[in-house]
Amino acid sequence: MSNDVRDYPARSSQDGLSRFLGGSPLSVAFRLILLSILVGVVLSAIGFDPLNILNSIRLLIRRLYELGFDAINWLWRYFLLGAVIVIPIWLLSRLFAPRGR
Repeated sequence: MSNDVRDYPARSSQDGLSRFLGGSPLSVAFRLILLSILVGVVLSAIGFDPLNILNSIRLLIRRLYELGFDAINWLWRYFLLGAVIVIPIWLLSRLFAPRGR
């Protein structure tokens, strides 16, 4: 047997970076920006202030404590409302996902 030396294309650092990030750096940055804006809107809707985040968290916890069981009811209703959309989409994505993974 002879020693076969095969020429493989050299891996660039861009391939490793894309693999680490989960896509091209520009598309990952764009998705992260959009997700950050969406999360910011949601956090703003529940009363968070980006300039005073610790006070906002303390205020949210105090309000939840003061609301008592109304907070649980409020969270449950929003959970059910979101689950009506999220669970079927998740189930369909799992059913139609390629089986190779």
